[in-house]
Amino acid sequence: MMRKSLVVSVAAAGILAFAGLSAWAQTKTTQQPASAAEWKSVQEVFGFPGDLLPNDVIRFNMPRKDLHVTKAGVEVKPALALGAWAAFHRVGANDAMIMGDLVLTEDEVAPAINALEEGGVEVTALHNHLLGETPKIWYIHMGGHGDPVKLAQAVKHAVTLMKAPLPQGAPAPESQQLAFDVAAVDKIMDQKGKVSGGVLHFNMPRAEKLTEEGLDTPGSMGAGTSINFQPTGNRRAAIAGDFAMTGKEVGPVMKVLRDNGIEIEALHNHALNDVPRLFYMHFWANNDAVKLAKALRAALDKTDAKNG
Repeated sequence: MMRKSLVVSVAAAGILAFAGLSAWAQTKTTQQPASAAEWKSVQEVFGFPGDLLPNDVIRFNMPRKDLHVTKAGVEVKPALALGAWAAFHRVGANDAMIMGDLVLTEDEVAPAINALEEGGVEVTALHNHLLGETPKIWYIHMGGHGDPVKLAQAVKHAVTLMKAPLPQGAPAPESQQLAFDVAAVDKIMDQKGKVSGGVLHFNMPRAEKLTEEGLDTPGSMGAGTSINFQPTGNRRAAIAGDFAMTGKEVGPVMKVLRDNGIEIEALHNHALNDVPRLFYMHFWANNDAVKLAKALRAALDKTDAKNG
């Protein structure tokens, strides 16, 4: 993912620097969310509060509410498949890892790439997440590490060039009522989903330890499976998201999805130097929500994902 390698040099200075970083990381409490004070300067760059997550991670969600995208007769809600975001994980004094996605129209791609690269954020992938949508939407995956304020400034600059409106303040509470059997879907997925933007969300991090360029990567940085249900009426839902898989898991997951009428939209990387090497399979269907949940659960069981 990151152009600046963190491979330890045989030089004594490099060894000492790496050892200092490791010792600092080991002193951090890994199970508690970050505090707002720790990320105050980064939140000031974006101008709205981020979500404080476990393992000293903060995530800024920037859904493309300005876009009106349709696929197969369904108007795609931003929370279903148009969710730009940037997550930061502190790895040292004034040093943070960044991961995230940007959601773009075709004419926004080049300016956004230039802004990210010039600001020290590396573009790690550019591809589709959907097929046959109107207008055509592209997704930039980004990564890197460095001064968190400078990284945040680069991301905000890219978003500004895209003329995408940033959220204003914390999101307002919303109704949990969706027009399908949410309780049944929760039970099948073996966790209680989160409702936001009129969409039911499930996130399943990988069970094994993940690293990027040798740095521990918390599951809250987005390196996991994401499944979203958008109600479309008559107890049906449109589903979208992606499965995070090792190479040996790709075939079994694809077979389960295809056998259950779920379309494969894309298969690709999100990072460049992750261990284990992960691939992401994006999907789409619009059918009975409970039926789809059962198929997705069967596919999840083919991966090494955490449950509950």
